[in-house]
Amino acid sequence: MLPLIHFVHGKESGPWGRKISYLSEIARKQGFDIESLDYSGMINPMERAEKLSEACLIRPPDILVGSSMGGWVASAANSSIPVRGLFLMAPAFYMFDYPNLAAGCEGDRIEIVHGWRDSIIPFQNSIRFGQEHSCTLHLVDDDHRLAHRLDQIGDIFTAFIKRVMAN
Repeated sequence: MLPLIHFVHGKESGPWGRKISYLSEIARKQGFDIESLDYSGMINPMERAEKLSEACLIRPPDILVGSSMGGWVASAANSSIPVRGLFLMAPAFYMFDYPNLAAGCEGDRIEIVHGWRDSIIPFQNSIRFGQEHSCTLHLVDDDHRLAHRLDQIGDIFTAFIKRVMAN
C-alpha cells in the first residue's frame, strides 16, 4: 500500500482547488495516494476536524496538508491522528472564532507557508505558532491564496515530503 497524504481545503475552497490539485500531482509523482474530503457547507472548524478524524480512522495518513481553515483543521485533528508531518499554508491560527489548539506532532515535522500580503489571516499568527512550536516557516511575497507562488510552494512541499518520510 502506498503512503497517504490527506489534503484539507479552506473555508471557501473545495477539495480539488488549485493549490490542492497542484500539490497532489507532486505527491502522486513521489509515490503517494491522495485523499481530499469535501467540507463545503461546514462552517464550524471543530466539525471539520471531527470529520477528518473519523475519515482517518479508516486509513491513517502519513502527512496532513491544510490551507487556511484547513490548516487549523489538520492541526486540530493531528491531536488524535498521529502523522509523520504537517504541511500548512496560511493556517487560521489564533483567529477570533477558532479554539486554541496544541500541535500533535513535533515542530521539526511541521512546515508553514504564509504570504506577507495576506489580508485575511495575519502572517504574524504563523510566526507566533512557529516560535511556540519550533517549526519551519516560509514567508513568501503573496496574498492569502498563495496563487502566485505555487511553483515555490511546490519546491518547499517536495523537500518537506522527502525530509519527513526519510525519518
